[in-house]
Amino acid sequence: MTSIDLNADLGEGFGHWRLTDDEQLLSVVTSANVACGFHAGDAPTMRRVCELAAARGVRIGAQVSYRDLAGFGRRPMDVPPAELTAEVAYQIGALEVFARAAGSRVAYVKPHGALYNRAVRDEEQARAVVDGVVLAGPTLPVLGLPGSRLLELAGKAGLPAVEEAFADRAYTDEGTLVPRGEQGAVITDPGAVLTRSVDLARRGEVVARSGRRIGMRARSLCLHGDTPGAVDLARRVRDALETSGVRVEAFA
Repeated sequence: MTSIDLNADLGEGFGHWRLTDDEQLLSVVTSANVACGFHAGDAPTMRRVCELAAARGVRIGAQVSYRDLAGFGRRPMDVPPAELTAEVAYQIGALEVFARAAGSRVAYVKPHGALYNRAVRDEEQARAVVDGVVLAGPTLPVLGLPGSRLLELAGKAGLPAVEEAFADRAYTDEGTLVPRGEQGAVITDPGAVLTRSVDLARRGEVVARSGRRIGMRARSLCLHGDTPGAVDLARRVRDALETSGVRVEAFA
């Protein structure tokens, strides 16, 4: 039977402000990308989400990013490699404390926003991320875009490289994500998201913005938690996958 992991970005709040419905999404997904304080999240939020995830058997992942709270980690930044390596390791270590306290552990690492996209082609930044992961945990899987420099370098460093796809994001013909600032970058039609989810899981392909079908084999499917109706859509995606014969299970 075909299987796929469902991951979502969680813990993306700060103080009294909460962006994602963590508790409800944790009843749907199998892996939780927990913000580690650099683009969102704080210590109490990280602890709370780890406790909720551990109680539900959801894998905990460190969602590392550039230090950019004001821009939600989506602004381009130039960070010296040694500094970025240390900051990636720091974020993973901070989350590991709360994961272990909850009776779990950090099971994988996923870059967020601008860092995620930069590491697709920028070898220097991708290597700095990988070096940070190795520093924090030399066997941690890295989640990223198929064909990215990040996954290539992770594999060379002996880290499990896990390919990820997005059902609600538009793709270029080259298999990269259409930048969020461009029209149509985010897929908002629920029917289209459901169809794309099943196509990605069962056929390993997605329709690019041009209308061309491109190969997109992935072990994990990302569901964004910061969009309106995210919880309902996540449930519908999981139902559609399971109805089509896809087993939903964590990769880590």
